[in-house]
Amino acid sequence: MTRFELLAPAGDLEKLKVAILYGANAVFIGGEKFSLRSRASNFTISDIKEACDFAHSHNAKVHVTCNIVMHNIDLEGLLNYLKALEACGVDAIITSSLYMMKLALDNTNLEVHVSTQESTTNSLALRFYEELGLKRVVLARELSLDEISEVRKKTTKELEVFIHGGMCASYSGRCMLSNNMTNRDANRGGCAHSCRWNYDLYEGDTKLNPAGDYFSMSSKDLCAIHEIPRLMDIGINSFKIEGRMKSLHYVASITNTYRKLIDEYESTGKIADFGIYEEMINKAENRLTGTGFLRGNTTVKEQLYDLNLTVPTKAFVGLVLDYDKETKTVLIEQRNFFKPFTKLEVFTPAKTFVIDVKEIYDCDGNLLDAARHPLEHIKFQCDYELKPYDMLRLL
Repeated sequence: MTRFELLAPAGDLEKLKVAILYGANAVFIGGEKFSLRSRASNFTISDIKEACDFAHSHNAKVHVTCNIVMHNIDLEGLLNYLKALEACGVDAIITSSLYMMKLALDNTNLEVHVSTQESTTNSLALRFYEELGLKRVVLARELSLDEISEVRKKTTKELEVFIHGGMCASYSGRCMLSNNMTNRDANRGGCAHSCRWNYDLYEGDTKLNPAGDYFSMSSKDLCAIHEIPRLMDIGINSFKIEGRMKSLHYVASITNTYRKLIDEYESTGKIADFGIYEEMINKAENRLTGTGFLRGNTTVKEQLYDLNLTVPTKAFVGLVLDYDKETKTVLIEQRNFFKPFTKLEVFTPAKTFVIDVKEIYDCDGNLLDAARHPLEHIKFQCDYELKPYDMLRLL
């Protein structure tokens, strides 16, 4: 088993299962309380129990985010919630609250991980957490590779680093734009992503941006494909992908890409062709990417001023639900438009290959001229035995 943890996001149970099947050996989720992604934090206690059972049966771990900036109103029921997580089999909580850290350490057997919201950028802070008894620190996203290396040399604690996904325009997520503009508190789970809105830029009464064009204050998404070998050499324990609000296909594609990359470098000591992994990322990523702070202070190259450059991908057309070996019929849940007599790429945890799709039918046996209704169940003949959670993509 790999000594490097690949930690993937899971916004619901289906995404959790896909993340693990496609290569994550740990997932992070949000419960209904105390989590920073309120719209992606729909795991009830029974859901969390099911998540832990599934993860542990696949030798994976479950981390639960408890990382809101707590006000007095948020304190009620906290200890009971932590004990409920422990009873479910949760492996760790992620928090930025010193009070919650101590409460969990004193009253449960949960591992406690320091959230990136704590902006841990130096070894003295790590020493403090070490003395407190915490197992892992998620480093601030503002550190360079050289700085991460120096921190690693001065601690024995587990270190976790973000490697892919959305970057906040503000330092460690401490943004007040959403609060100011929408009364939605970004640090209590309600971020409206105001930095990604379209804006006009004025100097006095003169609009500077061209007619029809807008700009945003957003950062490009992080993509650390080329930095993974260095991070592995440094001795980072866990590689974290951001994106609990992302799609099923995104979670599968990004997780599988980094799983294969980490495994290749761990087994051979080199990466033969980074282009393979770049192509895999491009099939799922719809925003421009950069390296964040990993190569030093950011420049304009890490900013995304023109949201017109972000184009949602529609390559993911179907999720395999079942396969009948006797009739060689595959049942899929349609996700995007495609027509019969089309070549489709089958994306699985282990490999990708191409199939020819001929006639397609609905579940009543009616012949279809196109798959045009999202989430409709569709059948077609296929000589290859496909498995649940295999995915179909346009070439």
